[in-house]
Amino acid sequence: MKKLIFPILCLVFAHNAGAAVIYAGQARAAAVCSQCHGIKNPSADAPFPPLAGRDEDYLKSALKQYRDKTRKSDIMNALAGSLTDDDIANVAAYYARQKP
Repeated sequence: MKKLIFPILCLVFAHNAGAAVIYAGQARAAAVCSQCHGIKNPSADAPFPPLAGRDEDYLKSALKQYRDKTRKSDIMNALAGSLTDDDIANVAAYYARQKP
């Protein structure tokens, strides 16, 4: 019985850690990203692409480029400039798991 407890606890904590990343990404996306990109659809009359279902690695790369100003967009450079690596990973994980 004791031999089963550790693997079960590892699975529970690993699942909760993944959920925390998704919830943190959801909170950041709702506060910052969704005004232009929406969650599943872009906001009305906005020329911005929806991010739901996009490749997670692509989203991380794009956000880091905006943050580091190697990819130019006045709006995105300003918004992404305050994101940490964890914020970027969380937002990318959240949007990648949404269905378009």
